[in-house]
Amino acid sequence: MGRSTKVSGTSVPKQASRQRQNIGSYVYGIVLSDAKLSSDQRGLGDPAGKVKLVKQDEIAALVSDVNVDQPLGRPGDFLAHEGLLDAMAAKGPVLPFRFGAVMSDPDAVVEELLTPHHDDFLAALDEVKGHAEYVIKGRYVEGPILAEILAESPEAESLRQAIRGTSEDASRNERIRLGEIITVSIEAKRDMDTRLLLDALTGHYSQAVLREPTHEQDAVHVALLAETREQKSLERALREFGERWEGRVDLRLLGPLAPYDFVTAQA
Repeated sequence: MGRSTKVSGTSVPKQASRQRQNIGSYVYGIVLSDAKLSSDQRGLGDPAGKVKLVKQDEIAALVSDVNVDQPLGRPGDFLAHEGLLDAMAAKGPVLPFRFGAVMSDPDAVVEELLTPHHDDFLAALDEVKGHAEYVIKGRYVEGPILAEILAESPEAESLRQAIRGTSEDASRNERIRLGEIITVSIEAKRDMDTRLLLDALTGHYSQAVLREPTHEQDAVHVALLAETREQKSLERALREFGERWEGRVDLRLLGPLAPYDFVTAQA
């Protein structure tokens, strides 16, 4: 498993035709046909977000009924979409669809989606079998990281001294320059710290994808494809590495998740 698999060319109509009293089939993703749904698993739509498997040979689509007259994107819809996929990923391979894929009815799911793309979907499921996505997020602790930057940059320390006790207007240029130094320094540290983390976790994941930072003080934001049976080992390795950053970076591990960053069925 040395590459990212992307199943492309799949056309899932965004506008469901109005059949069955304006009820369409919302598609979450693709699983093996022997996947099991627990009785309490719910998605979006009505009635009560009941999810079913629409099967074709060795694969199946995760589907629930939605009213096509009601726009998607209501509060909770996206969380329901991800929540179902993540729950399935904890139990077996899943190919997540992007949010918002609706087809006219279960027959269309079989005829337009599962049948023509059966072999591609099956191969992608085989590639991620036994694996799930784990996301590591780390954020610098403001006080320690600023102290680190000031200690490493004489210019930054000089600027900090210059603006101390002065008004924002009087030290506007100095404050802008100090902000630039801090931003560049954090970007450089983020690149270096991400490499250090990935090196330290080598052997605990098969693929890694660097995600864009979601905050200016993000230290690490990476997605890993790892074996679900080795989750405890990954958690332990991350915890041991995190001890080096105690008080400097706050680390979080999210997962198991559906492999959004590695296998995406294009809607």
